[in-house]
Amino acid sequence: MEFIKSKTKDFYLLETKVENIFISEYLAAAPGDYVKVFLFGSMCAEYGIHQSVREMSRQLAISENDIGKAWNYWEKLGVIKKHYLDESGKVDFSVEFVSLKELMYGKAQEPADTGEERPETNIFGNEDIKKLFDEIESMLGRDMSSTELTEILSWIEDDNIAPEVVLYGFTYSIEKNKTGIKYISKVVHGWTDEGYYTVDAVREHLEDVDNRFYEYKRVMTALGMHRLPTEAEKRMMDSWFDEMGFNMDKVLEACGQTVGIQAPNFKYVDTVLSKWAEQAEARGTEINSKTVSQSTLNQYYTYLREKEAREAEQRREEVYGKLPRIKEIDGEVSKMGATLSRALLMGKDKGKARVIREQMDRLSEERAVTLTDNGYSLDYTDIQYKCQKCNDTGITDLGERCTCVPERMEEAAVWEKTVRKE
Repeated sequence: MEFIKSKTKDFYLLETKVENIFISEYLAAAPGDYVKVFLFGSMCAEYGIHQSVREMSRQLAISENDIGKAWNYWEKLGVIKKHYLDESGKVDFSVEFVSLKELMYGKAQEPADTGEERPETNIFGNEDIKKLFDEIESMLGRDMSSTELTEILSWIEDDNIAPEVVLYGFTYSIEKNKTGIKYISKVVHGWTDEGYYTVDAVREHLEDVDNRFYEYKRVMTALGMHRLPTEAEKRMMDSWFDEMGFNMDKVLEACGQTVGIQAPNFKYVDTVLSKWAEQAEARGTEINSKTVSQSTLNQYYTYLREKEAREAEQRREEVYGKLPRIKEIDGEVSKMGATLSRALLMGKDKGKARVIREQMDRLSEERAVTLTDNGYSLDYTDIQYKCQKCNDTGITDLGERCTCVPERMEEAAVWEKTVRKE
């Protein structure tokens, strides 16, 4: 007897398994968008589906930049590995999902990059460990005590910390004039507790820390606070950059809003940035785009229309100077237009109105031929609006907000500064 189970052919009716370790150990601490990226990628990996970053961005409604940050986050925790496909090792990569069971029990934390097996229990006979001790003692400029040797061995044997990470911990600490074994232990274990198990991962982490420290310093200076930020202030600044997604220019712009208040403070800046984030979401604009008031935007639209009208008049005078016949035609068409309007309003002979229209059409054709024969486009003397949908008013014929508004707002922010300088 043969048993056959029907298979679901529709991909979206299948199931993707998620290890319980991910739910219990990683889910709560991870940013929501990063979890979305992990689960979506895990689904694709399980069924062999290829997805570009652009496609993922569209599917998840997450920016391509944030998707890249998500993979960096999971790589630092060791739950995925990147395999670069290009020779430079920097551009395109595939993602390998690591077994969290192995990661939890230490297998994935071992220094796999060395290509060597873990030291045997008789670790004192291991040449790599002996070399490690020699290098550390050379940096310290003295022999280590048996207590220090035992302590370091416990990091490697009991805590599964790679010898090269231990060595880098000593190098990093000694450069800061810190040689105490307790201090170095705190440094090394701090790295591994945060999920940095290789020297490359540690270096990248330290670069991020240095960059963030620089950002903290710039914000504190902008607020006139010449001190180190508190932990609460750091968390608030982290939320501006990491959660809200503001760049430094935008944060400093918000800090500038504190000018004139008695006691510039973080809460005030946080309120400003939160409001900007809400406005950007409501408008559907990029969060770091320049923001201006509706009044300034209206003034900028008026400025554009007046500027475009002046430029059109200059082009018209240029054509009249070179082609006098165009000026004659424009004059005749203007007069005929006025005559036609009066005839229609007064309800006079429709046949006369038809004759006037025919004459105007012939003049328009002559005008077009004359312009093009002399190297001008048909609309050369017309007003050239930046946006043809709304004629630079911000409102379409249907009374809707024009799609050009976000771009005009950024331009208006620059224009406003120029006007103020003048």
